[in-house]
Amino acid sequence: MVFLYNLRKIDWLLGLAAIFLSLFGLIELFAISQNDPTMSFVFLKQVIALVLGVVFMIAVAFFDYRFFKTNSYAAIIFYVISLVVLALLLILGSDIRGASSWIKIGPFSLEPVEFVKIAIIILFAKYFSKRHIEMYRFSHMIISGVYLFFPLLFVLLQPDLGSALVLVGIWFFIVLVSGIPKKHIFILFLIFVVVSFVAWGSFLKEYQKDRILTFLNPYSDPKGAGYNVIQSMIAVGDGGLFGRGLGYGSQVQFGFLPEAHTDFMFASVAEEFGFFGVLVVFALLFIIVFRIIKIAVNSDNNFAKLFCIGVASWIFVQVVINAGMNLGIMPVTGITFPFLSYGGSSLLSLFLALGLVQSIKLRS
Repeated sequence: MVFLYNLRKIDWLLGLAAIFLSLFGLIELFAISQNDPTMSFVFLKQVIALVLGVVFMIAVAFFDYRFFKTNSYAAIIFYVISLVVLALLLILGSDIRGASSWIKIGPFSLEPVEFVKIAIIILFAKYFSKRHIEMYRFSHMIISGVYLFFPLLFVLLQPDLGSALVLVGIWFFIVLVSGIPKKHIFILFLIFVVVSFVAWGSFLKEYQKDRILTFLNPYSDPKGAGYNVIQSMIAVGDGGLFGRGLGYGSQVQFGFLPEAHTDFMFASVAEEFGFFGVLVVFALLFIIVFRIIKIAVNSDNNFAKLFCIGVASWIFVQVVINAGMNLGIMPVTGITFPFLSYGGSSLLSLFLALGLVQSIKLRS
């Protein structure tokens, strides 16, 4: 009886919105796989990831999130394990598309940075929830920045600029909600500028620099660094109001759009489902983020509030970066569109995070 009662208390609107958005991506992935036999196994892996993700979300919802709230060692151990795995990636990781971000496990690939995002959110929620009345002290910005620095360093060394930006975005929004003074925001901006220059000179590879330099004018190198952005913009514009129809997008189905199932899945959906398809995607995203924020507002402790804000920030920042690069208004950084793009690690980590959000909902 208790199980059924708690099952009814789960925020099913949040869960169903995430499931429907993932199914939307699966439908598009299926259409892509029809003209490319090598994509059939990719589609199957995404189906498995979605099923496991939903199971994990429901299972984790019954786990008491307050274990992390009351146990500082658990948050630190999770964080340290994440750092160790990221460090090992630099030695043992499989190089895919120029980045050592994956661990090969038979026919499957695991991207640890997706789970590091959860570890970072738990750590920052724990740290700032205990110090929310002391946010006038800039020392807390320094200490939390040190916690951010190490995973950020390992991610940039892979190199994975997109995930690095997401980690910074998560940290910034949690700090912002924690009550940082305006003068500290200005100082953080200056630090960000300095770190950007250091990253440009020390961590980014030439192809990443080319992507950043050409996003303002992709036609300056239409067959090189600007090719992906140009094809993506053509696909988005080609969709019109109602799209060309599932399986009939010329950019997607004829292979002109690179990475149509991952980095440029948003453009694939825009071409085949049109403007109204994109509206459905953003409507589902709005429901997801809105419900997470509502759970944050209704929660009865700062750890729960900050954790929910961290998850909402993760989704928001990643959507902005991915949609921006698909529309040609941001550099191509090689990052997935949450729930929509192919990526088992991304899907599993997002549903695990939603499971913890549901755990907060059950206990608020």
